[in-house]
Amino acid sequence: MLANAVTGYDIIGDVHGCAETLVRLLARLGYSKRAGVYRHPQRQAVFLGDVVDRGPHIREALHLVYDMVAGGAAQMVMGNHEYNALGYTIPAPPGSGRRYLREHNERHNRLIAETLEQFANHPADWRDFLDWFLTLPLFLELPGCRVVHACWDRQLIRTFKQRFASNCVDIDFIVESAEKNSFAGQVMDRLTRGTDMRLPGDCVLHSRDGYQRHFFRTKFWARDPQTYRDVAFQPDPLPDSIADRPISSADRRKLLTYDIEEPPLFVGHYWLQGRPRPIQPNIACLDYSAVKYGRLAAYRYDGEAQLSADKFVWVYVDPPQWPGEG
Repeated sequence: MLANAVTGYDIIGDVHGCAETLVRLLARLGYSKRAGVYRHPQRQAVFLGDVVDRGPHIREALHLVYDMVAGGAAQMVMGNHEYNALGYTIPAPPGSGRRYLREHNERHNRLIAETLEQFANHPADWRDFLDWFLTLPLFLELPGCRVVHACWDRQLIRTFKQRFASNCVDIDFIVESAEKNSFAGQVMDRLTRGTDMRLPGDCVLHSRDGYQRHFFRTKFWARDPQTYRDVAFQPDPLPDSIADRPISSADRRKLLTYDIEEPPLFVGHYWLQGRPRPIQPNIACLDYSAVKYGRLAAYRYDGEAQLSADKFVWVYVDPPQWPGEG
C-alpha cells in the first residue's frame, strides 16, 4: 500500500548534471513547473543520488532537485558523489596526516573538476548545497519499497537505525567515515558504493576510465553463483582468465544476499546499458549511463511486489552537436 499523500513514486536514476535531460524526463512523467517547482498532481519523485559531477549543467540540476525536495515534490538519498563532495571539502582532524577527509589527489581532483568549475563563480551556492548534502538520508523505506544509492545491507542498516534512530548522518559521522574500518566507514562505503571483491591472485583490471583496479563490483543479490562472472556487476568485463574460475569458498562467504521475498529495492550507481529492465524480480537499477549519452531512466512504482519492465520510463541523452554536424 502507498501513502495517502501520493498515488505513486517516480524513482529517478543518477542525473550527473544532465539538467536539460531531467526536465525532459519529468515532462514525460507528467510533471510541470508550478511556482518554480516541478510537481506532479498525484505522484512524488525519488532521486537516487549522484546529481553532481561530470555533466554539463550540474548547478542547474542541483537547483531543480533541491527545489523539488524542499517543496515536497521529491525525496532524494545521498549518492557516493554527494558523499565524495563532502569529504573533499571537510578538513581532516588534526593528526590524521591529511588536509581533507578525501585526499586531493589526481583521481579525486578529476572526478569533482566539472562541479568545482561550474560553481567557481557561485561559492555561496556551493556552500549551501554542501550543507544540504549533509541532510540527505542514506536510505528510504517507503510504503512497499526501499531506496538506496548502491546496496541494501540489512545488517548495517539495522545497526545504524538502532544506534541513531534515523536514516540520516551528521558531520561527525562523515568525519568518522574517513576511517574505512570504522562503523561509519563501512556504512558509507557499502550503502553508497556497493559491494566489491578483490581479483584473485595478482590479477589487474584495466578499466575504461583509464585506471588499473584490483577490485571489481559485485552483485549483492546473486543466488548460488558458481563463477566470478556470475557475481560481477560493472561495465568493465573481468579478464578471461578470471571470469569462469570457480568462486573460492572464502570469497563466497563475503557475498551478500537480497532475497526475492524482500520488498522491491531501487538503486542507482552501476552504469548499466541497453533497455531498462529489472535485474531481479524485486530489484531495479535506474542508472543507465545518462552522462555518457545513454538514458536517464525512471521507474513508476505503484505498490507492486514484483517489478515490471513495462514500468520503466526513459529519455535518451543526445550527444552535443558540433558545427557541421546534425
